[in-house]
Amino acid sequence: MDKIQLEILGLSSSQSQSGSFALVLGEVEGNRRLPIIIGMFEAQAIAIEIEKIVPNRPMTHDLFKSFAHTYNFTVEEIVISDLKEGVFFAKIVCSNGVDQVEIDARPSDAIAIGLRFDAEIFTYESILSEAGIVLTDEDEDEEASVEEEVSAVEPVKKDDDAKNPLEKLKDYPFQKLEEMLNEAIGKEDYERAAMIRDEMNRRN
Repeated sequence: MDKIQLEILGLSSSQSQSGSFALVLGEVEGNRRLPIIIGMFEAQAIAIEIEKIVPNRPMTHDLFKSFAHTYNFTVEEIVISDLKEGVFFAKIVCSNGVDQVEIDARPSDAIAIGLRFDAEIFTYESILSEAGIVLTDEDEDEEASVEEEVSAVEPVKKDDDAKNPLEKLKDYPFQKLEEMLNEAIGKEDYERAAMIRDEMNRRN
């Protein structure tokens, strides 16, 4: 069965499930999108790796990488392998150079781990046909803005009546942002750290 390569296009707070996040995967050579709802912890793990933020203590997915390297295993690819009753399943394809094994995992964990190994992400046509969303011409402008904000993890939903407090980051001088970033990392508040790093990167 031929595999279709995916890439991460967006990560944002879910509008349908409070406390959850929407991870949007896109077909590399196509216009279909595969949205997957994931938990807050996994969203943090994905966001800090995208932003290359180094935590004070290794997270679970970092521990997996250290463990794998210790025993000379590497992650070759991540496969979104199945969809049953609206639930996605994934496999982490590992190798020690001689043997190859597949480890069952949730897509969120698999992708968080795959990012740490620079592993490519794949799925199958049957899954994209069932759960994929095809972009129309009207959606392309909005999709471009999502791609630019791939690492934006928003803990507070924005609306006309309540603004995200982190929007105020643009009012702080760069030196203050550096101090706030170090403080957020020290407190292991990776959502805030990612937003601060994003604002710092916009100024560079």
